[in-house]
Amino acid sequence: MTAGDQRSWVDQALHEHDEHERLDELERHAGGRRQLPLADPEQQVLDRIDRARRRRPRVREERITMSHGAGGKATQTLIEAVFLDAFRNPLLEPLEDAAELTINGTRLALTTDSYVVKPLFFPGGDIGDLAVNGTVNDLSVAGATPLYLSAGFILEEGFPVADLSRVVESMAAAAAAAGVRIVTGDTKVVEKGKADGCYINTAGVGLIERDVTLGAARARPGDAIIVSGPIGDHGITIMLARGELDIEADISSDTAPLNGLVAELLNAVPSVRAMRDATRGGVATILNEIAKAANVGVLVSEDDIPVRAEVRGASELLGIDPMYVACEGRLVAVVPGEEADHAVAAMRGHPLGEQAAIIGHVRAEQPGIVQLKTAFGGTRIVDLLVGDPLPRIC
Repeated sequence: MTAGDQRSWVDQALHEHDEHERLDELERHAGGRRQLPLADPEQQVLDRIDRARRRRPRVREERITMSHGAGGKATQTLIEAVFLDAFRNPLLEPLEDAAELTINGTRLALTTDSYVVKPLFFPGGDIGDLAVNGTVNDLSVAGATPLYLSAGFILEEGFPVADLSRVVESMAAAAAAAGVRIVTGDTKVVEKGKADGCYINTAGVGLIERDVTLGAARARPGDAIIVSGPIGDHGITIMLARGELDIEADISSDTAPLNGLVAELLNAVPSVRAMRDATRGGVATILNEIAKAANVGVLVSEDDIPVRAEVRGASELLGIDPMYVACEGRLVAVVPGEEADHAVAAMRGHPLGEQAAIIGHVRAEQPGIVQLKTAFGGTRIVDLLVGDPLPRIC
């Protein structure tokens, strides 16, 4: 988040809060309500931010912008104010990575996603394996064993058949590695200039065999927050692969299927509270989702968050915080505090979790707020970004 973004968000929160305080004051005079004593200045700011966040979401823009698809605050507002408001039902309301369904006593997970990454081919992967792995991961963090996928292609007139074959072969290899099958699909072609070559939509079905109930709303004070490995690899890889910046770095996307890692974690710690894969919006967005859903505070330590030196260096040159940068092979897990070391040990026993680390804890104080203890010893609020400094990364 830039200083300007943070300042505009705080200014908006304070302005809206002051307006509500003015109305509250009128009500107090009319109804004789007792005015509560003022807290210290820092707590007043936190309270104001919290109140602003809790107000009914409303899309202020008249037209869709790129920020609405970036995974930050604008995306969240769009989802809650438009889609959730229209489609509201108990299966959708948790807004988890996959919906949990029960059919004749069998628990299933269902998810869908669309992939519009630019460029289509990048170090460490391409749009094909990204589509498979992303869908597998959404099912996995729901506690399901991924089984079947669909694949829908929107192809642009003039797209090379050789590139399409390369994408499809990559999808086939990724599906085989994850142990899933692509069992149905669709193909559409649009006019030249309308689809950046190739877009892919996938849906996935998985079987929830374990007796687990996962969800961000289940986080409790005292829980530990774990990340499975270094963050930001994918987003920075995509940004550099576009060739728009004169920056060279030995960075590859971390795209990978997480079902094996999740199985190891759940076998060792069945009491896992929640899991999310850190895609659009990065780890910072997930932490805010947890804080909001469970009405808890979150405190994480900058020194404990694993970031590769190359990613940190590129992020500093770009003026980007790695906390907001997308991953495609990393998950965030919330586990009971007493199980944290056991969970980390289980994850480190899997190749994709070798650098798993406890990055923070859930607490009762300052519910709905995520704070970062910086390397300099201070703390700062980690809020949702309005948009994303790295558009079209998945």
